[in-house]
Amino acid sequence: MWEPYKKGFKAYLQLERLLSDNSIVAYLSDIEKFTQFLLSADLKKSPSEIDLKILQQFIKWIAELGMMQTSQARIISALRTFYKYCLLEDITTVDPTSLLEAPKLKRVLPDTLSFDEIEDILSQIDLSTPEGTRNKAIIETMYSCGLRVSEAVNLKLSQLFFDVGFVRVIGKGNKERLIPIGSSAIKFILIYVNSIRNQQVIQTGEEDIVFLNRRGKRLTRVMIFIIIKDLVKKAAIKKTISPHTFRHSFATHLVEGGADLRAVQEMLGHESITTTEIYTHLDREFLRKTLEQFHPGFQ
Repeated sequence: MWEPYKKGFKAYLQLERLLSDNSIVAYLSDIEKFTQFLLSADLKKSPSEIDLKILQQFIKWIAELGMMQTSQARIISALRTFYKYCLLEDITTVDPTSLLEAPKLKRVLPDTLSFDEIEDILSQIDLSTPEGTRNKAIIETMYSCGLRVSEAVNLKLSQLFFDVGFVRVIGKGNKERLIPIGSSAIKFILIYVNSIRNQQVIQTGEEDIVFLNRRGKRLTRVMIFIIIKDLVKKAAIKKTISPHTFRHSFATHLVEGGADLRAVQEMLGHESITTTEIYTHLDREFLRKTLEQFHPGFQ
């Protein structure tokens, strides 16, 4: 009964929202959970016949299945997107998700690296090896530009504009953004490209990819995780560190240095400023100094 709506929703996510294949699969999987619930409750209802009460029963059902609050919130978000599509296509005239409350989530702030810790991690790299030179270039670039790991592994030579100090990145939803790149990252990319990469046999289709493995193919996201985990262990840093930590540190260091939040949002490629605000977990000392400097009534 819901198959035609799911097909239409998939097309909407692909063509209008320009989402990645992984995101589309996740959205459709969440809508599938809702249709499974309708089936199990013997509710033969079309999207236009769904009301708030049914949605609340569904949330109770997934909670009883043992789904975590983060998963519940994600499913509610998928339902809201689905009903946006239904309204656009006149499948329904009312959005039953508008009054649906998502579970209150605690914001878990990831660990952040200090600049000295980043330098310490970089100093563990053996620059006498081809992989070491490449790894130095990767981490420098991730921290300099605040890249997601997927953006780093898919970075292209044709997206590097070193003459003006920028890189063009394709982020979530195939959205492009221009990000300034620091001189240290430029230096190590050029060393890698001109002394290591140019000696490799490159696989067909990978000619434009910047960072390659020994077989001349782009690195996987898992490989970046392994590289970083190994370096963090060597540096004896006890924090929970992943590739995303460098993006988080990039944003935190900018905000702590007084950067405008809108500029940070632009560089990170966040659709909403609310997402960027998670990077403003500044220490109390920094907040106090800011007040002392800028608030006329603060003593």
